[in-house]
Amino acid sequence: MLLPPPRGSLTERLVTVLPTGDTSDLGDLLVPDDADDAQLALWMLYELHYRGFQGVDERLEWDPALLGLRRRLEDDLEQELRTRYAKAGITGDSAEDIFRITDEHEGRSLAAHVQRHATREQVLELLRSRSIYHLKESEPQAWLVPRLGHVAKAALVELQYDEFGGGDPNKLHSHLYAVGLEACGLDPSYGAYVAETPAEVLEQNNAMSLFGLHRRLRGASLGHLAAFEATSSLPCRKIAQGMERLELPVQMQHYYREHVEADAVHEQLAVRVICAALLRESPELLDDVLFGAYTCLDTEDRVTEHYLARWEAA
Repeated sequence: MLLPPPRGSLTERLVTVLPTGDTSDLGDLLVPDDADDAQLALWMLYELHYRGFQGVDERLEWDPALLGLRRRLEDDLEQELRTRYAKAGITGDSAEDIFRITDEHEGRSLAAHVQRHATREQVLELLRSRSIYHLKESEPQAWLVPRLGHVAKAALVELQYDEFGGGDPNKLHSHLYAVGLEACGLDPSYGAYVAETPAEVLEQNNAMSLFGLHRRLRGASLGHLAAFEATSSLPCRKIAQGMERLELPVQMQHYYREHVEADAVHEQLAVRVICAALLRESPELLDDVLFGAYTCLDTEDRVTEHYLARWEAA
């Protein structure tokens, strides 16, 4: 993947520093200009742990100066996410409360808009921005496998076995999405559309990487996964119906139809087996599980409002 165009002074510095490998001047005074600059910078630093960038030394993944900068950006993001969670007043007694939280959550739906009203251009724009996650689908949660007890670990691997194609590389969900993009005339390359991806989508992806890469946040990562699965099946059906209405390629429809049945099963596995097993092992992580679940819903709301507000204004 090529380094993306910068969005401010911090990302401008990173785009300059990463190809040279000279991180000696990444001091504490280097701060982002705004949310766009901050979210892109953090996304870039996280990507060093995934696929990396063309022309960037892979040893920079563990460069102390870059890790220090990442830590500062992560602290800001985590504080913001926890502030939103605290304001929401979410409480619960068990993993089962994730179902209540998702059922009670109110917010506008991108899926409903796609189903009934979206234009072809709007759907293609959404597909481009969603590619930032769907081309590495389930990878942020893969970091959790060595951090769980045997019951939660076995159930998570069972869920991810489906996500990663059940042993068939042609059935990986990320591969199915790439096939759908190509059928739509879009670029299926990993990270191809990050330059046009709004800060809200980058924040949504950064939250998943934040939770997945920190062992102390394993509860938040599993809570996020559970809420994601619990709110996926019906929206995927609506999106597939909207694509059929617009006569978008069947390959892209297939990606979403594949998730209608799969995620209906995954939500039970994620909540009643994985999260429940985690909380039996570590009951003190309940609040983190609920925090992760709320963050999943909240960041999706922010993505939804970004697109609907812009499309309505247009």
